[in-house]
Amino acid sequence: MKIKSVNAADLLPAIRRMWELSAVKIRSIDAAMDRSQGAPVHTVAGRYQAKGWTDWTQGFEFGSAVLQFDATGDEHFLDMALQRIRHEMPTHITHFGVHDHGFNQISTYGNLLRLIREGRLPADRGTLDYYQLALRCSGAVQAHRWTAIGEGQGYIHSFNGPHSLFIDTLRTLRILLVAHSLGHVMKDEGDRVVSLLDRAVAHARTTARYCVFYGEGRDIYDVRGRTAHEAIFNIKNGDFRCIGTQQGYSGFSTWTRGLSWAICGFAELLEYMAQLSPSAFGPGNDKAKVLDMMDQAAAAVCDFYIDHTTLDGIPYWDTGAPGLARMADPYGVVSDPANDIEPVDSSAAAIAAQGLLRYGAWRQSIGDGAGERYTRAGLTVLETLLGDVYLSGDEHHQGLVLHSQYHRPNGWDHVPAGHLIPFGEATMWGDYHMRELALYVQRLAQQGPYLTFFNISGETR
Repeated sequence: MKIKSVNAADLLPAIRRMWELSAVKIRSIDAAMDRSQGAPVHTVAGRYQAKGWTDWTQGFEFGSAVLQFDATGDEHFLDMALQRIRHEMPTHITHFGVHDHGFNQISTYGNLLRLIREGRLPADRGTLDYYQLALRCSGAVQAHRWTAIGEGQGYIHSFNGPHSLFIDTLRTLRILLVAHSLGHVMKDEGDRVVSLLDRAVAHARTTARYCVFYGEGRDIYDVRGRTAHEAIFNIKNGDFRCIGTQQGYSGFSTWTRGLSWAICGFAELLEYMAQLSPSAFGPGNDKAKVLDMMDQAAAAVCDFYIDHTTLDGIPYWDTGAPGLARMADPYGVVSDPANDIEPVDSSAAAIAAQGLLRYGAWRQSIGDGAGERYTRAGLTVLETLLGDVYLSGDEHHQGLVLHSQYHRPNGWDHVPAGHLIPFGEATMWGDYHMRELALYVQRLAQQGPYLTFFNISGETR
């Protein structure tokens, strides 16, 4: 990536244009979607389709309407979101079959509770109790998907089964931390109290240890900052067995959306953990050591992203994608989504950009001037995504950010006629994270409240 000297205020005109386009997309999806088929996942020829796996994208759809209201004040989108959330989201609160609670519930109930805290929505007692209870229950359900690996450590397992740790889950830890901040006490067999904070820290530590590489000779593919999509364990004795992937090319290459989940996840965890009292942590967790573990992981994955993207900050879908070997200089050029060799993934870029910005802000908050590099890198990526190549100006296309990828190995992404690779389509998580990223930067530029998932009603504990 060629990092530019761009600042948040420079991007405000393009962000305003994005919100105008976003409004059209949200209205179109809401009017056309057949919800009996499931949640919208990705576009095919410009129209959002459901894809039967799990409805992990439902919260991104309705959360997008909440963010649209947040950014623009247009109450039409608030009314739309409230109606859809009330009708569609309760089943997700106690969905025991997925590891995606932080995606679905923080995007909906979490954003609404944050707006109440910020004074943007009325704070009537019944609504407060409803949102808080939804988040508290969801946090406990997520935390209960637990595989212990000994010595108090473990992880929230993926829908693949108790042997499987996904790097994606790092960003869904937000739901455990919100539930903890709301004072939730999770109880297990025999009324044993389980700290949601300590469980989130343990999951992050396991992810940092087994899904992130540090260039220390772990194997011959140990490049600092690269990530594995999946870590697999022997659930009988807790031993780590191997790395793998579901949506990447190989366990020994880096699926870049997984990398981006790590970038954004660790950066947000640092922001949350930093504002806690040292006494909030359990006896096995020292705050300084927790922050150091997360900082090392965040720095590694951020640096890897910067080094393994095109000049304008867009990654290919996987750093080991076989076609990259046929490109003379894949990272030394501006991204070309229609290159017909290997797809880029704009959704990974939208997720990573927010993480880069948050990590840069956190480093600067502790007096490290080098954090400015990450801030400028995040703004560079956002500037690219706001340009005409990636931002969809076609009112008939329901996607907001073009050239996003869902599942390349399974061939689920739409390949336009006459081409060899998928491009020109959008995903619900890519569009949601573009809106979240734009709102974050908009608030920075306008010196508004700093956007965090934990700015909610109730005291932080």
